[in-house]
Amino acid sequence: MNRTEKENVVSELGQLLSDTPAAFLADFRGINVEEATQLRRELTQAGVQYKVVKNNLLKLAAKDTSTECLQPYCVGPTAIAIAGADPVAPAKILSKFAKEIESFELKAGVLSGNLLSIADISALAELPSREELLAKALSSMNAPVTNFVGTMAAIPRSLVQVLNAIGQNKAA
Repeated sequence: MNRTEKENVVSELGQLLSDTPAAFLADFRGINVEEATQLRRELTQAGVQYKVVKNNLLKLAAKDTSTECLQPYCVGPTAIAIAGADPVAPAKILSKFAKEIESFELKAGVLSGNLLSIADISALAELPSREELLAKALSSMNAPVTNFVGTMAAIPRSLVQVLNAIGQNKAA
């Protein structure tokens, strides 16, 4: 790779890192091609960019971004997962993959400029997805209205039942 290619990689990666809410570093030693392909496929479907980069280029790209705190973890073979809109998605996928394949190890992560340890990444992976949280919030906001409608519908129903009981009493 010549100097211009390296500069292009650094500028492209720097732009991605400055725009992302979260990024995660992993050591991919020991995984085979099939496992790597499966991981890339899952991450791509979740809107996550997964790249294997040289540590020096990653350090240069991370400089003056919110991911600068990841520089000490740029040792050995390094892959970076750059989150799209949902920062929880890559944490879920990478944590699941690290549990399934022992040779794949998470190194660290960053979320909104805050360094995440492996335990923090696991805790982030346990969170429900954005869609689940929105659905729960919507159902919570909808519950009082639903209860009010049920209460209001019970009044005429009770009246009909009382009138029906009076009618059966008079018929008997």
